[in-house]
Amino acid sequence: MSNQLACDSNAIRKSIEVLYKQESRKIYATLIRLLGDFELAEEALQDAFNMALKHWPTQGMPENPVPWLISTGRFKAIDAIRKQQRQREKLEVATEVDELSDIAGQAQEQNANVIEDDQLRLIFTCCHPAIDPKVQVALTLREVCGLTTEEIASAFLVSNTTMAQRIVRGKAKIRDARIPFELPDDTDFNNRLDAVLTVIYLVFNEGYSATQGELAIRSELTSEAIRLTRLLYSLTPDPEVAGLLALMLLNDARKAARTNASGDIILLEDQDRSLWSKGMIAEGTQLIAEIMRAGEYGFYTIQAAISATHAVATTAEATDWSQIVELYAQLHQVSPSPVIELNQAVAIAMKEGPDAGITVIERLFEHKEMQRYHLAHAAYGELLSRAGRTASAINAFKTALNLTTQLPEQRVLKQKLLKLGEN
Repeated sequence: MSNQLACDSNAIRKSIEVLYKQESRKIYATLIRLLGDFELAEEALQDAFNMALKHWPTQGMPENPVPWLISTGRFKAIDAIRKQQRQREKLEVATEVDELSDIAGQAQEQNANVIEDDQLRLIFTCCHPAIDPKVQVALTLREVCGLTTEEIASAFLVSNTTMAQRIVRGKAKIRDARIPFELPDDTDFNNRLDAVLTVIYLVFNEGYSATQGELAIRSELTSEAIRLTRLLYSLTPDPEVAGLLALMLLNDARKAARTNASGDIILLEDQDRSLWSKGMIAEGTQLIAEIMRAGEYGFYTIQAAISATHAVATTAEATDWSQIVELYAQLHQVSPSPVIELNQAVAIAMKEGPDAGITVIERLFEHKEMQRYHLAHAAYGELLSRAGRTASAINAFKTALNLTTQLPEQRVLKQKLLKLGEN
């Protein structure tokens, strides 16, 4: 009997770990709404999971664990405020919040633009126009989506220190300016939409190609980004929302073919295209077709069109590289970026040969951020290798290897070095 209890207890602890991984950021977002404070909500989140670890292994998991955690965290926070006899204003706000019946799924009155998802609600709060745009995105990625400062810094190609300062400034601005954790009205909703789309886009990118760690793909992030975008799409017919949804569906459709059983990365040209999700490709291409017919091409829509061009090609060789080069040119006009030029350089190399792409990448290295960007050196090494410039390719791959912190990417680069005779 004791062995059975131990097994059940271990199973519950593992369930709590899974729950933390999958639901903690949603719970955190709700606690911020209820308590009105980042730090207080963070403490409440940790207290709630500590209580779960203490009681659930012996008492069993509640039927609805997420509401239990939210309720526990909320009341632990209120008790802490009372005991310390400080932050009276926060106490008043917290104790005035309605009971958590809405968290358990009961209906409540909502106006046309009320956002039911607390994470999406918090994204809009962090994207308040009083906050600097650079800070908006960094703050939301850190506090709402749970990305580390290092991951966000890598996405923006800035130092960890710079990114940490941005996040601190964002939290201070919300506190000092008393920015409310509330839903925007119609006008404010549209004004904040671009920043919200940027946040969700970067969350997806981190999931699609993790900046560090043992996994190349973080499916929980890609799935969450798609879920949030679907929710946004249900609230607004904005074509760029549809374009972002299409982009994510088309890229995520390749997930099953992007890594092997060992977790190693499989490059696009080597992927088994029969593993690509036909359903996601069909949904993504249909969205793109509808947007194109309306004649509204934006940043996300053009990227989705590029992904659609890859998705409909039966092989890498059959890909319409001329179309992709043209689409990247349009994308660069909409949003000039050396990263976009890098991707275009690879497409140019596929169309015209490696030397054409090498010329573009060498020019891009004039940008300091590209000198720190491991994918630029990896692409450069690949094209140098195809051009027969082995020594230069080895140097480029070594530079990329030193810059990347993702283990699967490191393994790919080491394999490329081995093929070039570098031990």
